[in-house]
Amino acid sequence: MWEVIAWLLFFFVIISLLVVVVYQLMCFADLEFDYSNPYDCASRINCVILPEFITQAILCSLYLLTGHWVMFLLASPYLYYNLRLYGRREHLVDVTEIFNQLNREKKQRLFKLGYLIMLLFITLFWMIFNALEDDEI
Repeated sequence: MWEVIAWLLFFFVIISLLVVVVYQLMCFADLEFDYSNPYDCASRINCVILPEFITQAILCSLYLLTGHWVMFLLASPYLYYNLRLYGRREHLVDVTEIFNQLNREKKQRLFKLGYLIMLLFITLFWMIFNALEDDEI
């Protein structure tokens, strides 16, 4: 039973990461179509970047603490990329350069979105597998 609860927790953490990344993509789309100005877009995105990094670190530590080594290894490149961005001080969106970096930032978020969707499907598979396994016992 505890395995299913753990996978359910992982599922909700990944869903929260997906929401944050989709929110960032929506902010970039608003900027691209002139629905918001660069300052508002940058401030909205910069507000959610650190919570995204912290949530990803929590997800990796939960995988590690619960003994799901393969999932930890699958989630760790995303964490390493976030830590590298933070270490180089490239994690925040610059207001003055936002239009020049718009395509690169959108591609970065789309790659993160695809990566998180892959993790979500793997998590769903293991959650369903463990629920069916517990049901048999």
